[in-house]
Amino acid sequence: MTTTVNVQAAFENDPPVLDFVWPGFLAGTVGALVAPGGVGKSFWALEAAMAVAGQDASGSDLLALEPSRAGRVVYFAGEDPAPILACRIHAIGKHLSDTARSAIAGRMIVEPVAGRSMNVMDRHTLHQLIEKCSGVRLIVLDTLSRMHRLDENSNGDMAVLVASLEHLALETGSSVLFLHHVSKGSAREGATDHQGAARGASALIDNARWCGFIAPMTAEEASRLGKEPKGVPPIGEARRKHFVRFGVSKQNYGSAPPDRWYSRDGHGVLLPAALSASELSGRRRGAHRAHA
Repeated sequence: MTTTVNVQAAFENDPPVLDFVWPGFLAGTVGALVAPGGVGKSFWALEAAMAVAGQDASGSDLLALEPSRAGRVVYFAGEDPAPILACRIHAIGKHLSDTARSAIAGRMIVEPVAGRSMNVMDRHTLHQLIEKCSGVRLIVLDTLSRMHRLDENSNGDMAVLVASLEHLALETGSSVLFLHHVSKGSAREGATDHQGAARGASALIDNARWCGFIAPMTAEEASRLGKEPKGVPPIGEARRKHFVRFGVSKQNYGSAPPDRWYSRDGHGVLLPAALSASELSGRRRGAHRAHA
């Protein structure tokens, strides 16, 4: 059924309060997380999903995302088998309280779909997803390339794909976050924090309403940044692989937040890293990025 906006009522009445899953990511929309392989995007997505599922339990928000309210989450893992997912969940759980683990376990489903040829463009599959995820707060697709059979280099195909994900979001009331790789050129040029860094046609990110990125620490950043307190030696080349930068390259609703740093523990879990004040001058170096 088509819904129209009552223009006269919109003029006269206060606008509705917008519901954000986390700041900038509007409930019922499609978002993306883009990163090179091996930098931790699956860990980030798992931790973000746990933050939403356990929002009402203290200590569940390891990424400091500040989700607005708790809700059920369904995580479709298209690349990794169940044993690997169990290892990652166990590693994250080491940083959570008993209360947070209990809250998250009660609201989060992690479903491995590797090898099952899941295709969100198939009508029957899409109908099953809508039934399974009705009333869910967040749906995660890790990664998008495992969830369709279209040409990623075709703007037409990618517009249709995002439209299908928008239909899933609309019918379920959920937000849909898909994970995606950067292009080889963006990785080679160190431009993985740009809106245009995603692999394939530009329509994929153009049609999403929110896009986050994870970028590895560069040699230049490692040479000038150190962990708090001030005065400690720079991180240096040997340790820079343990740090990644998260930011928002596209945010249609509101202003993008400052970039933030995470350190990776020995198992790959991402945890906030407070870096020296000298880094603050560079935190907004992404301000040149395009924002719709």
